[in-house]
Amino acid sequence: MSIRRYWPALVGVGLVIFMAVLPLLNISIPGILPTPTYQPGTLALLSLCMVFASLALSYNLLLGTSGMLSFGHALYFGAGAYGLGIALEHFGVPLFPGVFVALIGGMIIAFVTGAVAMRVSGIPFAMVTLAFAQAGSVLVRRNSAITGGEEGLSLNTEQVPEFLVGVINTRNLYWFALAVLVIVYLVTLWVDTSRLGHLARATRENEQRVRVLGLRPYRVRLIVFVIAAVLASLAGVAYMLLQSGTVPRSVSADLTITVLVMVVLGGVGFRWGAIVGGVLYTLLDQRLTVLAGSEAIASLPDFLRIPLSEPLFLLGALFIIVVMFLPGGIAGTIDGWWRRRHGERHVRDSLRSIDDAEADADAVGASEVRA
Repeated sequence: MSIRRYWPALVGVGLVIFMAVLPLLNISIPGILPTPTYQPGTLALLSLCMVFASLALSYNLLLGTSGMLSFGHALYFGAGAYGLGIALEHFGVPLFPGVFVALIGGMIIAFVTGAVAMRVSGIPFAMVTLAFAQAGSVLVRRNSAITGGEEGLSLNTEQVPEFLVGVINTRNLYWFALAVLVIVYLVTLWVDTSRLGHLARATRENEQRVRVLGLRPYRVRLIVFVIAAVLASLAGVAYMLLQSGTVPRSVSADLTITVLVMVVLGGVGFRWGAIVGGVLYTLLDQRLTVLAGSEAIASLPDFLRIPLSEPLFLLGALFIIVVMFLPGGIAGTIDGWWRRRHGERHVRDSLRSIDDAEADADAVGASEVRA
């Protein structure tokens, strides 16, 4: 019983250990990974997968736990990336104080924008967050002296330790991205299992009832909103280090839509589903580009070659298939199948117990009659 209770944690620890030693192994997966796992190409791709898995986890905290549909979550991801870049470039601070500055900046922006957006709910809330994201995108594009404008902002490597700079240190960047993913997961786990998470879910289901009980749903939602934003900023910091720079798309609503697709693909409300969705979407986004330019696609007739040569078409088709046939996402479908299987097993075991009890009763009754 105790082992069954802790097996998810044991599986999680085992996966983290496996991912930690993966850069030391020589594993090749043709068609999915560009190189063996110990080489920089695959490590950079897996690091990017973990960054977006972290971002998807933070968004799942909003949508899955609190039921808040936001179109501006990328604003806080960009705040982390640009905040770190600006701190290193213009303030001249070392890396880790720069990370702290970026996270504090993301928290302040989230508190101010969240306090305004929380005045409404539902679709109006989504529109307000979209407006903030658009405003952030305009500020980034128009202030080229600070943010680099349309060209983006490069990482000032003079303020970054040597072990996190360059292709030769891709393995260290991979471990940094893994550490960020673990931190984000543990924080979301703590929120989901705490009183704050219970209140957030209660507010999602029936906000009026929470008010009647004398609680403050506004404060609960705002706290969850800020925590999710800080986690997104941490993912943005990892993105800045991994890519050695950032571009205006990191604060755009387009990125938020992409993260929303990741969460829906993995399964809304499932932490491991958000990770699966983020990793799967990033892998497909990167590898379908290679497939679209392959000779196999180029040799097809035009009516097939033209759509199949567009990675976004393939991703869109995949998303439609998931929504139609896996409405709960990957994690939701697996969870439903697992519950049905164990529910049927429980029913069969109960019926078998009843049959055994009736047989025992009949046997006892027959022995009494003979006596």
